[in-house]
Amino acid sequence: MKLPIQMKCVEVVKDGSSEALKITERITPKPKNNEVLIHVVAAGVNRADIFQRIGKYSPPLGSSNLLGLEVAGTIVDVGPSVSKLRIGKSVCALVTGGGYAQFCTAVDKLCMPFPKNYKAVQAAALPETLFTVWYNVFKCGHLKNGESFLVHGGSSGIGTIAIQLAKVFGATVYATAGGVDKCQVCLDLGATLAINYKNENFVDIIDIATKGRGVDLILDMIGGDYLNRNIKSLAVDGRHVSIAFLKSNKAEVNFLPVMLKHLTLTGSTLRSRTVDEKFSIVRALRTKVWPLLDEGRITPIISATFPLSQAADAHKLMESNTHIGKIILTL
Repeated sequence: MKLPIQMKCVEVVKDGSSEALKITERITPKPKNNEVLIHVVAAGVNRADIFQRIGKYSPPLGSSNLLGLEVAGTIVDVGPSVSKLRIGKSVCALVTGGGYAQFCTAVDKLCMPFPKNYKAVQAAALPETLFTVWYNVFKCGHLKNGESFLVHGGSSGIGTIAIQLAKVFGATVYATAGGVDKCQVCLDLGATLAINYKNENFVDIIDIATKGRGVDLILDMIGGDYLNRNIKSLAVDGRHVSIAFLKSNKAEVNFLPVMLKHLTLTGSTLRSRTVDEKFSIVRALRTKVWPLLDEGRITPIISATFPLSQAADAHKLMESNTHIGKIILTL
């Protein structure tokens, strides 16, 4: 296809509310040596986009300041050093910014093929979510067959994939979610127990469910006062991985139970990691997870799709916390 000089994109006109998102035009980017240019068909919406919109999450130096961390579409141009990808190939990709646009550049190593029978909307729901879950649950959290796992926000994009993957790899899964419908989705995806945090105390329920033992791993995206409650719910030698802070990034911690139970408290971010670090995750995903996607043993849950021009509405839905699974923009 003949590439246009300018492309449509969504810009943050000013930091603040979702109404700050406006359709504008920018010059179509050109791929660098090890990059491809993707004609975007769909782009995932993530909580990080909202934090960037309100001025609390700046893109890494040298990255596009447009929102959007995951895209799916067709390669329309390649950089001089790209040899394994060709124009016309459908890919989904993890990017450090620029996804809310007609065209987006991506590092060739961080592009992955569509799973079998996938359309762009499904493929766009994969990169950010799978990278986050695989690294934090399996590499950083060391979840093993036969262990127990608690994920907060089980009905979120991250949570719905974490439940499925943990279940497939032999863990007993517990989840928290806000409401009866959301809890039912967690159960349908493989959770042994889903706890409605609006009217149930997960600490007490986990204690009963595990007969006082606690769980081996907790994936937390809430922060704040959840940290001390999570510590109570961890088993001896348990691990706690923080990936976000919907409540607060600060908490006062009693380290006595941490020491007595030999706990590990850790966390990570994805966006600022090096290409080589991210590529190591790509290799693991292609080997361990892509066959599961091809076979339909795990699948992304799509809550809603919005055209790019309605990015503000997509953000409003995410901020309402009424969605289940992923929110996708389409072009």
